[in-house]
Amino acid sequence: MAFLMNKERKIINATLCYLQKDDKTLMLHRVKKKNDYHQDKYNGLGGKFEFGESPEDCVIREVKEESGLQITKPILRGIISFPLFDGIADWLVFIYTADKFEGEMIDSPEGNLEWIDNDKLKDLPLWDGDNIFMNWIKEDKFFSAKFIYENKKLSHYEVSFY
Repeated sequence: MAFLMNKERKIINATLCYLQKDDKTLMLHRVKKKNDYHQDKYNGLGGKFEFGESPEDCVIREVKEESGLQITKPILRGIISFPLFDGIADWLVFIYTADKFEGEMIDSPEGNLEWIDNDKLKDLPLWDGDNIFMNWIKEDKFFSAKFIYENKKLSHYEVSFY
C-alpha cells in the first residue's frame, strides 16, 4: 500500500536545524535563489535527504553546505508532515537544534545568515507554523505534528507530544 501511495503522491524527506548560541538562533533569510518557494521568509538551515542518508547525515551535511559550520551533536526535537506543502509533494521534516558547532560561516548560496535574538524571532517573516513549533522547541517538548497549508497560509495543524 505504501508503495502505491509513493507512486501516486511524491514524498520528500528533509531536515530543518536551528543553531543556537548566546540566546540567539541562526536564521537564513531566503533572498538569493530564483523561484524560491520560501522567498523572503526566514528559515532554519536544512534541506532534502540525499540517497542513503539518515536524518542526522542530512542535517549535518545541509548545515555545512548552507553555513560552513560543522555541527557535532544535532538534537532531534520533532517531526512534522506537511501534506502538499508546495502543491507538488508531501514533506516529512525532521526538526533539530544544535548548540555544538565549529568552523567559519560562509556567504550562503541560499540566503543571508543572521544570528537573531531569540525574543525577536516572532517578529520575523516566518511561515505561520514556525512560530508554533518553535515554541514547542523552546518548551523542550518532543513532538510529532501535521501542518496543513493552503495557498501558503496555515489552515490547521495537529500535534502529539511525547
